[in-house]
Amino acid sequence: MSRDAPPPSAAAVDGSTFRVGIVAACYNEALVNALLTRVLGALHAAGVLEKNIQVLRVPGSHEVPWVAGELAQRRGMSVVIALGVLIGGDTNHHEMVGQSVSQALQQVALAHRVPVINGVIVTDTLAQARARCTGKIDRGSEFAQAALTMAALKKTFSNR
Repeated sequence: MSRDAPPPSAAAVDGSTFRVGIVAACYNEALVNALLTRVLGALHAAGVLEKNIQVLRVPGSHEVPWVAGELAQRRGMSVVIALGVLIGGDTNHHEMVGQSVSQALQQVALAHRVPVINGVIVTDTLAQARARCTGKIDRGSEFAQAALTMAALKKTFSNR
C-alpha cells in the first residue's frame, strides 16, 4: 500500500442522498475503531445523513465479505465500505486472509452491482497499522472519499 494519498477530487461529492453500509471487524478493535471514526467523519462532512449509514460489526476481517454481501443485496444501498486491520506475526496468515478478503469483496461488488470499498488494511507491523489508522496516513478518510466517488458514479449509471 502506497504512503501517498490519492489526489483530492476536483469537486466535492454531495452525499446527502447516499445510503452507506459499513462492515467493521472487531479484531484489532482500537485500530478499526480509529478507521471507522475517520470514515464516519468524512461521510458526515460530505452530507451523508446519519440515518442513511448502517454500521455492522463482525468478529474479524475474514467475516467482513459475507456481511458486505448482505448489505449490497439491500435495495437502495449506494456503497459498502469494508474495514479491518490485519497485522503480520510469525507466519504469513495475515497476507493469506488479506488476499482472500480482497477477492471476496470484489466478487460481492460485481455480483450485486454495488461498489465495495476494500478498507481492510494489511501490514507487516503494528507501527505500520497505527500510521494508517491513527497517524498521519489517513486511510479512513481516503476510504470514505473513494466510497463517495463510487456512489456518485453508481448514481450516474442508474440515471441513464
